[in-house]
Amino acid sequence: EVQLVESGGGLVQAGGSLRLSCAASGFTFDDYAIGWFRQAPGKEREGVSCISSSDGSTYYADSVKGRFTISSDNAKNTVYLQMNSLKPEDTAVYYCAVQTYGSSCLYGMDYWGKGTLVTVSS
Repeated sequence: EVQLVESGGGLVQAGGSLRLSCAASGFTFDDYAIGWFRQAPGKEREGVSCISSSDGSTYYADSVKGRFTISSDNAKNTVYLQMNSLKPEDTAVYYCAVQTYGSSCLYGMDYWGKGTLVTVSS
């Protein structure tokens, strides 16, 4: 059974940092794409970042480029999202999701975690 468990969310002041973790299990952690998504209250879910195991390529939404960094630790089956210079508009529930049928960030994810709340105060 594929499981994704997010952690690391919390309350932080604007300008601060948080590191989210996505612990994965139930699939081969050498052929995947894992993405971070977020959904703010009253808004649609949006993609934040993605990493592909095939070549280590990474993708970022324009709104987080230069502030967020995605990385993976295959030994720990974990993907991280380092978030710096946080802004109040980054407030959202952050979800990680995995594509187990391939490793392209250009295609959809087939399993999702339950999310972790990030709140950035002004």
